[in-house]
Order: sequence, then structure tokens, then C-alpha cells
Amino acid sequence: MRHQLPLSSLQLPPTDVQPLLQLIQAHRTPQAIVRRARIVLAAHAHPGWSSQELAQLLELKARLVRKWRRRWDETHSLKDLPRSGPPRRFPAQVRAQVTALACSLPRSHGVPLAHWSRVALARYVAATPGLPPLSASTIGRWLAAEQIRPWRYHSWQHIQDPEAFLSRARPVLQLYEQATVLLEQGIWVVCADEKTSIQAREAEQAPRPAIHKHPVYQSPRYKRRGALQLMAALSVADGLVYGQCHARKRFVDFRCFLETVLLVEARHRRVQTVALILDNGSTHAPKQLSGFVNELARRSNGKLTMQLYWLPVNARLSRSN
Repeated sequence: MRHQLPLSSLQLPPTDVQPLLQLIQAHRTPQAIVRRARIVLAAHAHPGWSSQELAQLLELKARLVRKWRRRWDETHSLKDLPRSGPPRRFPAQVRAQVTALACSLPRSHGVPLAHWSRVALARYVAATPGLPPLSASTIGRWLAAEQIRPWRYHSWQHIQDPEAFLSRARPVLQLYEQATVLLEQGIWVVCADEKTSIQAREAEQAPRPAIHKHPVYQSPRYKRRGALQLMAALSVADGLVYGQCHARKRFVDFRCFLETVLLVEARHRRVQTVALILDNGSTHAPKQLSGFVNELARRSNGKLTMQLYWLPVNARLSRSN
């Protein structure tokens, strides 16, 4: 029998005692964890007792009491130590090759797929000389351990000319940064766009109000009332949003939104210039909108002007007065 050093007394701080008591009192705590928590609390309550005396008090084996007193003193945990498990069936080199394969594109290996799946990886590995056949579940466990998910993807865009992009984006970024100061100077920075094809739905039955221990009941059946186009503008300085719904998405509808909502608010704010940021989609019609801006300046005798800052869909930026 190997020699073991005597166990020191346990002195638990109050922050450790309360969680252990909660573990014992909880109904869903596994009994193994409950026994370990009782051992630690008993050793804390009776610091001068031996493991044999604590075992008689708790009606447990002295070997178990000694083990978890020592385990708590070393690891400060009631969990089991990680186990080695059975011997590996596949060498580490095979796992590294499969991981590298998952980090590559299928087309680079002659597979006509946009991205890998577990089944596709298993089929390719089975057809590759020098690699043993693997199941899709085994490959899935390996990739999960490495936190690699090649079957998931996110769209992204690459700026082809960063210098040109920054030179065109700088005026717009400066507007966002100085929007509050510009508003005090009579320049109102606004960005506008539209949300298309919003379904207008009407419930067939009225909702039932909430009662005691029951939520509001909403009928899943509805009647379609067509689609609406929401045109909205954001005031960058104060975060206010102005919107208007239209049945169609045309330039005349966008112009109506500007005249009946945006310009009315600009006169209410008593600003001299509206810096409008928007993309060059067909709804905004850049050429027709430029004519509308000139017409607005003539009608107001120069008291209210509008500057257009275009953010085209193709990520190029330009400015026109």
C-alpha cells in the first residue's frame, strides 16, 4: 500500500458553502454529486475528524470520503476527471487530413459542390487512396471538436479598389460623424431607402385578451390584403425615422414621400439644406431626382436646397448637388 500524506482540514468560504447546499437540496442533482457535496460540507463542519469518522457519520466508505476530500483540495471541483477512453481507431494523421480537407473548397478537389457536408466528406474520403473509410458521424465529431462547420456559409463582398472606395466614401462618413454639428448649422443629414413587398394581412378572427395564467390568443388564419412598400428616412443626428407606405415602388411614389413627409419636416425644423444619402436604385431614379432637386431650389428661391449623396449598389460612391 502506497504512503499517502495526511489530509488537511477543509475551511470553506461562505461563497462555496451556499452552492454546495443548493446542489444537495436540488431535486435534479445526480446522487453522485450529492454524496460528494455532503462529504465536502461534513469535512468543513468537522475539521478535526478523520475520513473514517466522517464515513461513519455519512454512512459511506472511508475510501470514498478520502478520495473526494483530496479531490476537492486539489481541483476544487465535484466533477469526475476526464477519462482517456478506448484506444483510437484512426491515427492522428488521418484526422489531420480530414480536417484539412474540410477547410478546402470542394471544387479544388474536383467535387461539383458549393460547400462540404458530412456525407460528402465521408464519400470523398472513402474514394481517396490512402485514407480509411470513415462514417459521416465520425467526421462530424472531429469537426465539432475543431469547431469547423463547412456546411454553413455567410455572404460577403470584397472591395476591389480600396483607395477609390475610401475616397468616395469619405464625404458620406464625415456626414455621419458630424451630423449633430451640421444640424445646428442648418444642414439636416438624412438617409433614405425603402422596404419592399411587406405583406398586409388581416386576421380572420379578433384576438382574445389575456386572462389569469393564459396569454393572448391570436388566430393563425388571415386574409391577404396585397403588399405594401415602406419608404423611410432616418435622421442621423437624432435617430428619428419618418415613413410612408405606398402600393407600388416607383419614382413618383418616392417623390411623393419626399414632398409630403421629408420636406415638410425640413421646413418644420427650419433648415436650409437637406443632405440626402441614398442608393442609386431604380426607385430613386438619379437623373429624375436631380431635376427634382433643381426644381425645389427654384420654388423655394434658394431658401431650401438638397444635396444628394449616392451610395450605389455596386459599392461605388459619388456626390452631386
